[in-house]
Amino acid sequence: MQFKNIIPGKFYLSLPWRIFGGAAGWLVLISCLHYYLNYEHGSHRIIRMGYMPVITNLAAPLLDYATKNSEHIRFKAIKFASFAEIGEALRNDDIQAAFIIAPLAIVLRQQGEDVKIVYIGNRHESTLVAGKDLNIKTLKDLAGKTIAVPMRYSGHNLSILRLLEKTYFKDRVRIVEMNPPDMASALTSGSLDAYCVGEPFAAQTLKSKDASLVHYVEDVWPGFICNLMIVKQSFMEKEPDILQIMVQGAVRSGLWAEKNIQQASEIASQYWNQPFDLVQYALTNPGKRICFDRFIPRYREIQEIADLMKHFGLSKTSDINGLIESRFAEQADLENIFSIETIIKSNN
Repeated sequence: MQFKNIIPGKFYLSLPWRIFGGAAGWLVLISCLHYYLNYEHGSHRIIRMGYMPVITNLAAPLLDYATKNSEHIRFKAIKFASFAEIGEALRNDDIQAAFIIAPLAIVLRQQGEDVKIVYIGNRHESTLVAGKDLNIKTLKDLAGKTIAVPMRYSGHNLSILRLLEKTYFKDRVRIVEMNPPDMASALTSGSLDAYCVGEPFAAQTLKSKDASLVHYVEDVWPGFICNLMIVKQSFMEKEPDILQIMVQGAVRSGLWAEKNIQQASEIASQYWNQPFDLVQYALTNPGKRICFDRFIPRYREIQEIADLMKHFGLSKTSDINGLIESRFAEQADLENIFSIETIIKSNN
């Protein structure tokens, strides 16, 4: 190791060694943080869940909030900027559960990942909106326009493609991929004509009067699934009791939120970094829109998505063999949900 004697009696590391020392220290810090966030400390177990800040994934922040002071298990919600990042995080075991857009779960399975669908998120929360000055009433009015969807592997893209095929306008509308947080600003700036996305991102421009409603997704696809929860089979086999508590908590969180919209909005707004009034608006306009009780994964619904993906050239096969594991949602205890804290209920 080289020292440079600048002041008599004192020694200084040369610049290369200082750079090396700083980098080594940073690596140690990151490693310590990774251990702290991902592994058990005493009896405190941390389960990391990746999610995007949309109503279909409301269970993620509610599970986090309900367990933040728990001495035994913490379901930690990690917010991501894109669904692709969530998929990679699960693939690399950086998270143990992913609230992910439905077709992407199918893609991961078909790519050889040992993922299982264990829960369906809240439904009827996706909307197609268009710029207020375009006078768009139906999808036909969007001929020659540009529509954004979260990604090509999304139910939103499939819903648009289904409608375009029925109306013979498939080649007259341009569909682009865009991260949901960027959609509202793109529309208001004029660089985008319309977008189809999960709430509250559509409500953002509807509430501000910068967009007009074209349709709610459930009006054109009653069985539409936006997001769902997936885990790796290895986690399911190793931690079935923890997985049961997590899935059951997700189910119970929706039933609690349905009767406690204001408090649920307050919690979600903190995690999503969105205004409370926007979140509440998205959950209540129109009233009773959000469906909280259709949470069990059904083979026929996932197969319909897989068939559409193959039909529109998004996948080579519609095989979903081994993808669905419904028993955790089916076995959820739905009784005695009195407060946000009671959404967590151990079966032991």
